[in-house]
Amino acid sequence: MTTRNNAARDKGAPNKGERREGLEADIRRQFGTEATTRFLRTLPAFRTELDIPDRFKELLDRLDGIEGSLATGQRNR
Repeated sequence: MTTRNNAARDKGAPNKGERREGLEADIRRQFGTEATTRFLRTLPAFRTELDIPDRFKELLDRLDGIEGSLATGQRNR
């Protein structure tokens, strides 16, 4: 069994770190799709409350702006 694992690793099979990074990238990509966003908005836990305090609305707007700039590759300072 050890020989087989070593042989697979020697042939370029991804190591644990590479598999984890790939999985993280896949999850980020899937959560960013419009279909996933639309689905999550239908769930009660992910619905936006309309009667939240103004301070929280401002913070959410700032967060949206930062996320948008990160998605386009810009940095917001």
